[in-house]
Amino acid sequence: MKIHKLLGLIAAALVLPAYAQQESSSAASDAPGTAAAREALKQKEGDTDQTTLLKQTLTAVDKQYSLIKRGKIQATYDLNYTYIGQEKINANFSDGTLTLFNIENDSSHAITNTLSLDYGLRDNLTGSFSLPLVSKYSESPTSSGLSHSLGDIGIGARFQPWEAHRGKPSTTFTANLRLPTGRSPFKVDPNQSLATGSGVATLTGGLNVNHIVDPVALFGSFNVSYSTAAKHLSQRRDGNLVLNRVDPGASIGFGLGFAYALSYGISTSVSIQETISRGTKLHFDNGSVYRTKTQTAGVLSLGLGYRVSPKTTLNFTAGIGLTADSPNFSLGMSMPLSF
Repeated sequence: MKIHKLLGLIAAALVLPAYAQQESSSAASDAPGTAAAREALKQKEGDTDQTTLLKQTLTAVDKQYSLIKRGKIQATYDLNYTYIGQEKINANFSDGTLTLFNIENDSSHAITNTLSLDYGLRDNLTGSFSLPLVSKYSESPTSSGLSHSLGDIGIGARFQPWEAHRGKPSTTFTANLRLPTGRSPFKVDPNQSLATGSGVATLTGGLNVNHIVDPVALFGSFNVSYSTAAKHLSQRRDGNLVLNRVDPGASIGFGLGFAYALSYGISTSVSIQETISRGTKLHFDNGSVYRTKTQTAGVLSLGLGYRVSPKTTLNFTAGIGLTADSPNFSLGMSMPLSF
Protein backbone atom coordinates (compact mmCIF):
# COMPACT_ATOMS: atom_id res chain seq x y z
CA MET A 1 0.00 0.00 0.00
CA LYS A 2 2.81 2.34 0.85
CA ILE A 3 4.45 1.49 -2.46
CA HIS A 4 1.28 2.45 -4.40
CA LYS A 5 1.06 5.81 -2.59
CA LEU A 6 4.71 6.46 -3.27
CA LEU A 7 4.28 5.71 -6.99
CA GLY A 8 1.21 8.02 -7.10
CA LEU A 9 3.15 10.86 -5.52
CA ILE A 10 6.00 10.40 -7.98
CA ALA A 11 3.57 10.46 -10.95
CA ALA A 12 1.87 13.60 -9.68
CA ALA A 13 5.21 15.29 -9.22
CA LEU A 14 6.10 14.50 -12.83
CA VAL A 15 2.72 15.42 -14.41
CA LEU A 16 1.87 18.67 -12.59
CA PRO A 17 4.96 20.64 -13.69
CA ALA A 18 4.36 19.61 -17.29
CA TYR A 19 0.68 20.62 -17.10
CA ALA A 20 1.57 23.92 -15.46
CA GLN A 21 4.14 24.57 -18.16
CA GLN A 22 1.54 23.79 -20.86
CA GLU A 23 -1.02 26.18 -19.26
CA SER A 24 1.59 28.93 -18.96
CA SER A 25 2.57 28.44 -22.60
CA SER A 26 -1.08 28.55 -23.69
CA ALA A 27 -1.74 31.75 -21.72
CA ALA A 28 1.39 33.32 -23.14
CA SER A 29 0.31 32.46 -26.68
CA ASP A 30 -3.20 33.88 -26.11
CA ALA A 31 -1.99 37.14 -24.54
CA PRO A 32 -0.46 38.59 -27.71
CA GLY A 33 -3.59 37.74 -29.72
CA THR A 34 -5.87 39.41 -27.20
CA ALA A 35 -3.62 42.46 -27.00
CA ALA A 36 -3.50 42.68 -30.79
CA ALA A 37 -7.29 42.55 -31.00
CA ARG A 38 -7.67 45.24 -28.40
CA GLU A 39 -5.09 47.39 -30.15
CA ALA A 40 -6.90 47.00 -33.48
CA LEU A 41 -10.16 48.17 -31.91
CA LYS A 42 -8.58 51.31 -30.46
CA GLN A 43 -9.02 54.60 -32.34
CA LYS A 44 -5.84 55.47 -34.18
CA GLU A 45 -4.39 58.95 -34.56
CA GLY A 46 -5.98 60.58 -37.57
CA ASP A 47 -9.13 58.45 -37.41
CA THR A 48 -12.32 60.46 -37.43
CA ASP A 49 -15.19 60.45 -34.98
CA GLN A 50 -18.56 62.17 -34.99
CA THR A 51 -17.37 65.02 -32.76
CA THR A 52 -14.52 65.84 -35.14
CA LEU A 53 -16.85 65.70 -38.12
CA LEU A 54 -19.35 67.99 -36.40
CA LYS A 55 -16.62 70.54 -35.66
CA GLN A 56 -15.59 70.49 -39.32
CA THR A 57 -19.21 70.94 -40.34
CA LEU A 58 -19.48 73.95 -38.04
CA THR A 59 -16.36 75.37 -39.64
CA ALA A 60 -17.89 74.95 -43.09
CA VAL A 61 -21.21 76.51 -42.05
CA ASP A 62 -19.42 79.52 -40.59
CA LYS A 63 -15.64 79.70 -40.19
CA GLN A 64 -16.09 81.89 -37.11
CA TYR A 65 -16.56 78.71 -35.05
CA SER A 66 -13.07 77.27 -35.57
CA LEU A 67 -9.69 77.94 -33.96
CA ILE A 68 -6.31 76.41 -34.79
CA LYS A 69 -3.20 75.76 -32.70
CA ARG A 70 -0.49 78.38 -32.24
CA GLY A 71 1.93 78.61 -35.17
CA LYS A 72 -0.25 76.50 -37.48
CA ILE A 73 -1.47 77.66 -40.90
CA GLN A 74 -4.70 76.47 -42.53
CA ALA A 75 -5.86 77.30 -46.06
CA THR A 76 -9.38 76.93 -47.45
CA TYR A 77 -10.82 77.34 -50.94
CA ASP A 78 -14.44 78.46 -51.27
CA LEU A 79 -16.51 78.55 -54.46
CA ASN A 80 -19.87 80.32 -54.31
CA TYR A 81 -22.58 81.05 -56.86
CA THR A 82 -25.37 83.58 -56.23
CA TYR A 83 -28.42 84.43 -58.31
CA ILE A 84 -30.57 87.54 -57.82
CA GLY A 85 -33.65 88.09 -59.95
CA GLN A 86 -36.41 90.66 -59.64
CA GLU A 87 -39.32 92.10 -61.51
CA LYS A 88 -39.91 95.87 -61.56
CA ILE A 89 -43.05 97.63 -62.70
CA ASN A 90 -42.29 100.75 -64.71
CA ALA A 91 -45.33 103.07 -64.79
CA ASN A 92 -45.81 106.73 -65.73
CA PHE A 93 -48.86 108.87 -65.06
CA SER A 94 -49.59 112.10 -66.91
CA ASP A 95 -52.60 114.23 -65.91
CA GLY A 96 -54.09 111.27 -64.08
CA THR A 97 -53.74 109.02 -67.14
CA LEU A 98 -51.49 105.98 -67.33
CA THR A 99 -49.22 106.59 -70.32
CA LEU A 100 -46.56 103.91 -69.69
CA PHE A 101 -46.76 100.48 -68.10
CA ASN A 102 -44.36 97.58 -68.49
CA ILE A 103 -42.70 94.87 -66.37
CA GLU A 104 -38.91 94.76 -66.43
CA ASN A 105 -36.96 91.63 -65.48
CA ASP A 106 -33.49 92.11 -64.00
CA SER A 107 -31.13 89.24 -63.20
CA SER A 108 -27.64 88.99 -61.76
CA HIS A 109 -25.28 86.00 -61.58
CA ALA A 110 -22.12 86.11 -59.46
CA ILE A 111 -19.37 83.51 -59.01
CA THR A 112 -16.89 84.15 -56.21
CA ASN A 113 -13.61 82.25 -55.73
CA THR A 114 -12.15 82.88 -52.29
CA LEU A 115 -8.82 81.78 -50.83
CA SER A 116 -8.72 82.02 -47.03
CA LEU A 117 -5.68 81.70 -44.76
CA ASP A 118 -5.90 81.16 -41.00
CA TYR A 119 -2.91 81.49 -38.66
CA GLY A 120 -2.78 80.50 -35.00
CA LEU A 121 -1.47 83.54 -33.12
CA ARG A 122 -2.18 81.71 -29.86
CA ASP A 123 -4.03 78.52 -29.00
CA ASN A 124 -7.14 80.61 -28.30
CA LEU A 125 -6.55 83.38 -30.87
CA THR A 126 -6.66 82.91 -34.65
CA GLY A 127 -6.02 85.52 -37.34
CA SER A 128 -7.55 85.24 -40.81
CA PHE A 129 -7.15 86.73 -44.28
CA SER A 130 -9.44 86.23 -47.29
CA LEU A 131 -8.87 87.11 -50.95
CA PRO A 132 -11.97 86.94 -53.20
CA LEU A 133 -12.06 87.00 -57.01
CA VAL A 134 -15.49 87.89 -58.40
CA SER A 135 -17.05 87.21 -61.79
CA LYS A 136 -20.43 88.86 -62.30
CA TYR A 137 -22.95 88.91 -65.11
CA SER A 138 -26.00 91.18 -65.09
CA GLU A 139 -28.84 91.58 -67.54
CA SER A 140 -31.69 94.08 -67.72
CA PRO A 141 -33.93 95.55 -70.45
CA THR A 142 -31.61 98.57 -70.78
CA SER A 143 -28.15 97.02 -70.41
CA SER A 144 -26.12 93.87 -69.80
CA GLY A 145 -22.51 93.29 -68.86
CA LEU A 146 -19.82 90.93 -67.64
CA SER A 147 -17.12 91.81 -65.11
CA HIS A 148 -14.12 90.03 -63.58
CA SER A 149 -12.28 91.72 -60.74
CA LEU A 150 -10.92 91.51 -57.22
CA GLY A 151 -13.55 91.60 -54.49
CA ASP A 152 -13.36 93.10 -51.00
CA ILE A 153 -10.40 91.73 -49.03
CA GLY A 154 -11.17 90.63 -45.47
CA ILE A 155 -9.00 90.64 -42.33
CA GLY A 156 -10.26 89.13 -39.09
CA ALA A 157 -9.58 87.53 -35.73
CA ARG A 158 -11.31 84.92 -33.58
CA PHE A 159 -10.83 84.76 -29.81
CA GLN A 160 -11.94 82.09 -27.35
CA PRO A 161 -11.60 83.51 -23.82
CA TRP A 162 -12.64 80.34 -22.01
CA GLU A 163 -11.24 76.86 -22.52
CA ALA A 164 -13.64 74.51 -24.23
CA HIS A 165 -14.82 71.52 -22.20
CA ARG A 166 -16.54 68.41 -23.48
CA GLY A 167 -20.29 68.55 -22.92
CA LYS A 168 -20.37 72.32 -22.36
CA PRO A 169 -21.08 75.22 -24.75
CA SER A 170 -18.12 76.92 -26.43
CA THR A 171 -18.02 80.70 -26.95
CA THR A 172 -16.00 82.57 -29.58
CA PHE A 173 -15.73 86.35 -30.09
CA THR A 174 -15.06 87.57 -33.62
CA ALA A 175 -13.91 90.76 -35.36
CA ASN A 176 -13.71 91.29 -39.12
CA LEU A 177 -12.67 94.22 -41.29
CA ARG A 178 -13.73 94.27 -44.93
CA LEU A 179 -11.67 96.61 -47.09
CA PRO A 180 -13.17 98.30 -50.21
CA THR A 181 -10.72 96.77 -52.70
CA GLY A 182 -13.37 95.68 -55.20
CA ARG A 183 -15.01 97.88 -57.81
CA SER A 184 -17.25 100.33 -55.99
CA PRO A 185 -20.94 100.50 -57.02
CA PHE A 186 -20.74 104.28 -56.42
CA LYS A 187 -17.91 104.83 -58.91
CA VAL A 188 -18.76 102.63 -61.89
CA ASP A 189 -21.08 103.42 -64.74
CA PRO A 190 -23.90 100.87 -64.34
CA ASN A 191 -24.45 100.88 -68.11
CA GLN A 192 -20.83 99.96 -68.84
CA SER A 193 -19.37 98.07 -65.87
CA LEU A 194 -20.46 96.04 -62.85
CA ALA A 195 -19.42 96.46 -59.22
CA THR A 196 -17.56 93.61 -57.48
CA GLY A 197 -17.31 95.22 -54.04
CA SER A 198 -19.31 97.24 -51.54
CA GLY A 199 -17.42 100.51 -51.99
CA VAL A 200 -17.05 101.09 -48.23
CA ALA A 201 -15.00 99.66 -45.36
CA THR A 202 -17.06 97.59 -42.92
CA LEU A 203 -16.18 96.54 -39.37
CA THR A 204 -18.11 93.63 -37.85
CA GLY A 205 -18.00 92.32 -34.28
CA GLY A 206 -19.83 89.24 -33.16
CA LEU A 207 -20.37 86.39 -30.75
CA ASN A 208 -20.76 82.71 -31.67
CA VAL A 209 -21.86 79.88 -29.40
CA ASN A 210 -21.90 76.16 -30.19
CA HIS A 211 -22.73 73.09 -28.14
CA ILE A 212 -21.98 69.54 -29.29
CA VAL A 213 -24.33 66.83 -28.04
CA ASP A 214 -23.06 63.87 -30.05
CA PRO A 215 -24.26 63.26 -32.76
CA VAL A 216 -25.82 66.76 -32.94
CA ALA A 217 -24.16 70.18 -32.78
CA LEU A 218 -26.25 73.25 -31.96
CA PHE A 219 -24.95 76.71 -32.88
CA GLY A 220 -26.02 80.34 -32.84
CA SER A 221 -24.52 83.74 -33.63
CA PHE A 222 -25.06 87.47 -33.17
CA ASN A 223 -23.14 90.33 -34.83
CA VAL A 224 -23.18 94.09 -35.34
CA SER A 225 -21.71 95.86 -38.41
CA TYR A 226 -20.76 99.46 -39.06
CA SER A 227 -19.66 100.87 -42.43
CA THR A 228 -17.70 104.03 -43.15
CA ALA A 229 -19.04 106.70 -45.52
CA ALA A 230 -18.14 106.79 -49.21
CA LYS A 231 -16.97 110.37 -49.88
CA HIS A 232 -15.80 112.53 -52.79
CA LEU A 233 -18.06 110.78 -55.28
CA SER A 234 -19.15 112.07 -58.67
CA GLN A 235 -21.58 109.50 -60.02
CA ARG A 236 -24.40 110.72 -62.24
CA ARG A 237 -27.80 109.30 -61.30
CA ASP A 238 -31.20 109.83 -62.93
CA GLY A 239 -30.08 112.34 -65.52
CA ASN A 240 -29.00 115.58 -63.84
CA LEU A 241 -28.42 114.37 -60.24
CA VAL A 242 -24.81 113.70 -59.19
CA LEU A 243 -24.15 111.50 -56.17
CA ASN A 244 -21.52 113.03 -53.83
CA ARG A 245 -21.66 110.97 -50.63
CA VAL A 246 -23.13 107.74 -49.27
CA ASP A 247 -23.67 106.99 -45.56
CA PRO A 248 -24.54 103.30 -45.10
CA GLY A 249 -26.67 102.39 -42.12
CA ALA A 250 -25.55 100.07 -39.34
CA SER A 251 -26.82 96.49 -39.33
CA ILE A 252 -27.37 93.64 -36.90
CA GLY A 253 -27.48 89.96 -37.70
CA PHE A 254 -28.33 86.75 -35.92
CA GLY A 255 -28.55 83.10 -36.83
CA LEU A 256 -29.08 79.62 -35.45
CA GLY A 257 -28.98 76.06 -36.67
CA PHE A 258 -27.80 72.53 -36.07
CA ALA A 259 -25.53 69.93 -37.64
CA TYR A 260 -26.14 66.19 -37.51
CA ALA A 261 -23.60 63.42 -38.11
CA LEU A 262 -25.28 60.65 -40.10
CA SER A 263 -22.12 58.53 -39.98
CA TYR A 264 -18.36 58.91 -39.54
CA GLY A 265 -18.12 60.27 -43.09
CA ILE A 266 -21.39 62.12 -43.75
CA SER A 267 -22.96 65.06 -41.92
CA THR A 268 -25.82 67.45 -42.65
CA SER A 269 -26.63 70.94 -41.41
CA VAL A 270 -29.59 73.32 -41.39
CA SER A 271 -29.27 76.99 -40.46
CA ILE A 272 -31.09 80.28 -40.82
CA GLN A 273 -29.48 83.73 -40.89
CA GLU A 274 -31.15 87.13 -40.80
CA THR A 275 -29.63 90.59 -41.20
CA ILE A 276 -31.46 93.87 -40.58
CA SER A 277 -29.81 96.93 -42.14
CA ARG A 278 -30.78 100.51 -41.46
CA GLY A 279 -31.50 102.74 -44.48
CA THR A 280 -28.63 104.35 -46.39
CA LYS A 281 -28.38 108.14 -46.84
CA LEU A 282 -27.63 109.39 -50.36
CA HIS A 283 -26.28 112.96 -50.72
CA PHE A 284 -26.51 114.73 -54.10
CA ASP A 285 -24.79 117.82 -55.48
CA ASN A 286 -27.95 119.96 -55.34
CA GLY A 287 -28.14 119.52 -51.56
CA SER A 288 -30.92 116.93 -51.56
CA VAL A 289 -30.65 113.91 -49.26
CA TYR A 290 -32.55 110.66 -49.69
CA ARG A 291 -32.73 107.67 -47.33
CA THR A 292 -33.44 104.14 -48.50
CA LYS A 293 -35.79 101.86 -46.61
CA THR A 294 -34.69 99.43 -43.91
CA GLN A 295 -33.68 96.13 -45.47
CA THR A 296 -34.22 92.68 -44.02
CA ALA A 297 -32.36 89.73 -45.54
CA GLY A 298 -33.14 86.19 -44.43
CA VAL A 299 -31.52 83.03 -45.82
CA LEU A 300 -32.19 79.34 -45.15
CA SER A 301 -29.09 77.19 -45.71
CA LEU A 302 -28.92 73.42 -46.19
CA GLY A 303 -25.50 71.77 -45.99
CA LEU A 304 -23.84 68.39 -46.63
CA GLY A 305 -20.37 67.38 -45.45
CA TYR A 306 -18.50 64.44 -47.04
CA ARG A 307 -15.22 63.23 -45.58
CA VAL A 308 -13.02 61.96 -48.44
CA SER A 309 -9.90 61.43 -46.31
CA PRO A 310 -8.78 61.89 -42.68
CA LYS A 311 -7.61 65.43 -43.53
CA THR A 312 -10.08 66.47 -46.24
CA THR A 313 -13.81 67.11 -45.91
CA LEU A 314 -15.83 68.59 -48.76
CA ASN A 315 -18.77 70.72 -47.69
CA PHE A 316 -21.63 71.76 -49.96
CA THR A 317 -24.34 74.33 -49.12
CA ALA A 318 -27.51 75.55 -50.79
CA GLY A 319 -29.09 78.84 -49.72
CA ILE A 320 -32.69 79.92 -50.28
CA GLY A 321 -33.71 83.56 -49.88
CA LEU A 322 -36.64 84.10 -47.51
CA THR A 323 -37.20 87.83 -48.00
CA ALA A 324 -37.34 90.25 -50.94
CA ASP A 325 -33.97 91.76 -49.95
CA SER A 326 -32.16 88.38 -50.04
CA PRO A 327 -30.46 86.58 -52.93
CA ASN A 328 -32.95 84.23 -54.57
CA PHE A 329 -30.60 81.26 -54.59
CA SER A 330 -26.99 80.39 -53.82
CA LEU A 331 -24.70 77.37 -54.03
CA GLY A 332 -21.38 76.94 -52.27
CA MET A 333 -18.50 74.51 -51.86
CA SER A 334 -15.73 74.63 -49.26
CA MET A 335 -12.53 72.56 -49.40
CA PRO A 336 -9.46 72.63 -47.12
CA LEU A 337 -6.09 72.88 -48.88
CA SER A 338 -3.01 70.96 -47.77
CA PHE A 339 0.52 72.09 -48.59
